[in-house]
Amino acid sequence: TVTTNPNTVMAKHEECVKPVERSGRLTAVLALATLISAFGSSFQYGYNVAVINSPSPYMQRFYNTTYLERYDRPMEENLLTLLWSLSVSMYPLGGLFGSLMVAPLVNKLGRKGTLLFNNIFSIVPAVMMGVSEVAKSYEIIIVSRFIVGICAGLSSNVVPMYLGELSPKNLRGALGIIPQLFITIGILSAQVLGIRNILGNSTGWTLMLGLTGIPAVIELLLLPFFPESPRYMLIQRGDEKSAKKALQRLRGSDNVDAELWEMRLEDQSEKAEGRLSVLTLLSQRSLRWQLVSIVVMNMGQQLSGVNAIYYYADSIYATAGVKQNDIQYVTVGTGAVNVFMTIAAVFIVEATGRRLLLLCGFGICCGACVLLTVALYFQESVTWMPYVSIACVIIYVIGHAIGPSPIPYVVTTEMFRQSARPAAFMVAGSVHWLSNFTVGLVFPFMERGLGSYSFIIFSFICLVTLIYILLVVPETKGKTFLEICQMFAKRNKVEIKLGDGDLPLKESKESLQDAVKVTAF
Repeated sequence: TVTTNPNTVMAKHEECVKPVERSGRLTAVLALATLISAFGSSFQYGYNVAVINSPSPYMQRFYNTTYLERYDRPMEENLLTLLWSLSVSMYPLGGLFGSLMVAPLVNKLGRKGTLLFNNIFSIVPAVMMGVSEVAKSYEIIIVSRFIVGICAGLSSNVVPMYLGELSPKNLRGALGIIPQLFITIGILSAQVLGIRNILGNSTGWTLMLGLTGIPAVIELLLLPFFPESPRYMLIQRGDEKSAKKALQRLRGSDNVDAELWEMRLEDQSEKAEGRLSVLTLLSQRSLRWQLVSIVVMNMGQQLSGVNAIYYYADSIYATAGVKQNDIQYVTVGTGAVNVFMTIAAVFIVEATGRRLLLLCGFGICCGACVLLTVALYFQESVTWMPYVSIACVIIYVIGHAIGPSPIPYVVTTEMFRQSARPAAFMVAGSVHWLSNFTVGLVFPFMERGLGSYSFIIFSFICLVTLIYILLVVPETKGKTFLEICQMFAKRNKVEIKLGDGDLPLKESKESLQDAVKVTAF
């Protein structure tokens, strides 16, 4: 066994008979697989985030009326508040449970198989919520919100993983943002349908809740016609024939030897490690800084105050003089800005890189929170200050949409190789949903105790996350998964060992003699 450094490893690789690598293109199969999986899964995540906001007065009236019919007395205000809080908070709690299911499911069922299985957690609660008024049961809504939260927890992790493994490296960033784009479209759709004249009223709210099952049915019908992740089939299932066939369909070409070569190399590098559980992942020295990075970015994404900004937006708009009936339209406008900026991120991520978008996004959010604090403080004393508050909300939404919202999913896919990726997404998803739940639970108390100064805390979190990314997180644009692993090798204080192996490059006589293994200094 010969020990060498990462530079020597790369030189050694180049000495091998490596097929000519071509830039991947967006084929019809890849585009449709992306759109169907993102619409069928990610759209629901966003839709269910916002779906109960507009019809909340009518839903709470239903809770009270149902209680009155059961017990011949009106519901106490504290009990109504508790039940409504449960209706809201069960969603992120279900998301946390869904995230804990990611690793075992994607390893057992595959990426596509897990997405198909996950539709159970959407269709069943959609039917339950749709019939809740007829059944005269608010308990059904609370349980359904937990179940559909499991769906969101799974989809928010599995869709980026699936698309990251389907995509060629030159499109991985752009396609990795598509799930976040559909999340924002889901939020906007719920906001539009929640307008009083559409479904956000006393007769339409059950239909509005039940519509979440439609994307799931579409995905269940169409996704089976598209390939499973080639990396999953080759590296975890050892089915090279199916992996090659899937890759040829995705690339629209028979010449996929370069990508298969890279997959085989990754496969050889992981044979000694085997499939990593979460506990094993936490103890892996070679993955230490990758793990810390995804935890920091996912905490920063949720603890940066994005949900609080949305929560506070209606109050800001009302103070600015927007009529109560018009606030819903302004909120829809804010959602549209979010969608537009996420679309922009899809087109610029491969040009600017992931790191720059993260730095710019957290920087904009940090500055917007500081300015919003000042604007809210002077809002009642300076006549034009409410308009500054509205501008700060919009600027914050823009900043979050280009970096903190979409990029952590992309980077989580890229920082880990095949054996560690399911466990890494399980950790990242758990941190994401736990932070989401924490903000929803703590922010009302922060608002009551600190008022406008709450956003100083969010500004500080954005600043800390920005500094960490600046110092630790490298640019991963255009790199293979193995190259990214090598970029972290020095920081993790590990080096690369080359071990003897015999790995065929093609069905011909060509072979790859070296396999990569990671060991500590």
